[in-house]
Amino acid sequence: MVQENEKIRPLDLIMFTIGTAIYAWGLVNINIPNSLAEGGVTGITLILRALTGFDPAIATLVLNIPLVLIGWRILGRKSLVYTLYGIFALSFWIYIWQTFPFQLNLHHDMFISGIIAGVIAGAGLGIVYRFGGTTGGTDVIARIFEKKYGIPMGKSLLLLDITVMLVSLVYIDILHMMYTILASYVYSRIVTITQEGAYAARGVLIMTDKPEEIVSAVYSEMNRGASYFNTEGSYTREPRLTVYVVVSPGELHQLRQLIARIDQRAFTTILNVQETLGEGFTYNRPRKPLIPKVKPNNSNR
Repeated sequence: MVQENEKIRPLDLIMFTIGTAIYAWGLVNINIPNSLAEGGVTGITLILRALTGFDPAIATLVLNIPLVLIGWRILGRKSLVYTLYGIFALSFWIYIWQTFPFQLNLHHDMFISGIIAGVIAGAGLGIVYRFGGTTGGTDVIARIFEKKYGIPMGKSLLLLDITVMLVSLVYIDILHMMYTILASYVYSRIVTITQEGAYAARGVLIMTDKPEEIVSAVYSEMNRGASYFNTEGSYTREPRLTVYVVVSPGELHQLRQLIARIDQRAFTTILNVQETLGEGFTYNRPRKPLIPKVKPNNSNR
């Protein structure tokens, strides 16, 4: 019986298709016309194109497939299928966008080209990574190094990307390399945002002598829930309740004011929450009516 986490989900494959289409479009219509290099195996395909005219769509398959065959034992069944699909999808879209090009007129502005290249690449591959996919290449090499030699994937990927970019100097100059580095930075930021999701939030720990009052106000005024933690002061050794609340960034100011109004001596710690799933974030929390209902006054009866 196939375990749940080993199932191939059609939604994942659809998102890989969309992500690789976006990434390949930027590669063909932004990177190549503006002589912006790339890291990893994709960067090698651009070097081969510049020096020999070898089609990047074919080079993507020629370079990636042997790497996957070498590392297939490490990848596992689901990762192997997803990686192969990502490679073929990327190769297909590179071919399509080369056949039907749509180049943006950026008036030879390399700064804008670098920004746009980073945004498009980050958005495309960010989608692929978020749904558990990869486009092969140096990811496979890095996994082999990690398993065989204990070298962390992050270090291997960085070293491989730097090596490929240095070799790219055979066909681009230092100026274009600087804009390539700009694109790589933007790419890394966009990938992070895409992977973390759109539901960023703030976790707030409130150490106060009035926990019940704060929780009541958070619920009635902000329509948010809260949790209690049993804590103990390291100096006084007195047990107390610590309040934990998760709010959106836009609600943080309101929460600060609420805490200051109830307990000005409260000790508050605000944490960045990478992703928040659940009521009020990925689905709507109950909304308070615009006009509060007035309970009938039975004392007049």
